[in-house]
Amino acid sequence: MTGTLYVVATPIGNLEDITYRAVRVLQEVDLIAVEDTRHSRKLLEHYGVKTGLVSYHEHNEQERAAQLLEKLQAGQSLALISDAGTPCIADPGYRLVSHCRQAGINVVAVPGASALVAALSIAGLPTDSFRFVGFLPAKSHGRRQFLEQLKDELQTVAFYEGPHRLQACLQDVADICGAGRKISVARELTKRHEELFSGTVAEAAEYYAAGKVKGELVLLLGPAEKKKPQGTVKEELARLHAETDLNWKQIVKQVARDFGLSGSEVYRQSLELRGKD
Repeated sequence: MTGTLYVVATPIGNLEDITYRAVRVLQEVDLIAVEDTRHSRKLLEHYGVKTGLVSYHEHNEQERAAQLLEKLQAGQSLALISDAGTPCIADPGYRLVSHCRQAGINVVAVPGASALVAALSIAGLPTDSFRFVGFLPAKSHGRRQFLEQLKDELQTVAFYEGPHRLQACLQDVADICGAGRKISVARELTKRHEELFSGTVAEAAEYYAAGKVKGELVLLLGPAEKKKPQGTVKEELARLHAETDLNWKQIVKQVARDFGLSGSEVYRQSLELRGKD
């Protein structure tokens, strides 16, 4: 019998943000894989967890994943935790999970805290769909190139950033995506000095220029304004008819949505285009 890999979420700040199930699993498994043994030991000692630890981080992930896979194949059950939040979300872990999936080893999620989800839930920006891009490139040139791909995104864009790069990041966002674009900056979530700033990119840059920023950050960039198509309604109707496989009903619906017009008005113009009464 092979073991089970449990992917366990841990608090992102407040130690109370851990589930009963997570504590029980951490007590029952044979071994816990952690990013930083010194950091995780504080949490585990707080809850009386005495399970053995093994380091698993970005610098040893490939080698360690193979070693942990052997233990799972030998029948041991393991838990994977990160320094904070949910493993594999902009944190090490996906290689181990991938190896387990390929080897037929059971992988079980033990859900809980996530800085990404926590920030989205309180920011007041659209969350019916969003795009998470992890950490932006550290250097300005790479960051600006990456932001060029995001500037016209019609859904909320979420990313992590370090406090020492916040000002430079906000300046690049203002230059590429617009100083008037809506943004929320979540700092030190669930901790004593938790803060959420919401406003424009320019306002955020001014606010955080006042003093040194500390703590982990989640930035949420609001959706771009949808651009109306170039040309007239009839030109867009004709273009979609010529370049797509959409039927006339679908074309009318899309053009009405893109131009912000009623369906009946666009339908009337489509009849004129087609030479029908």
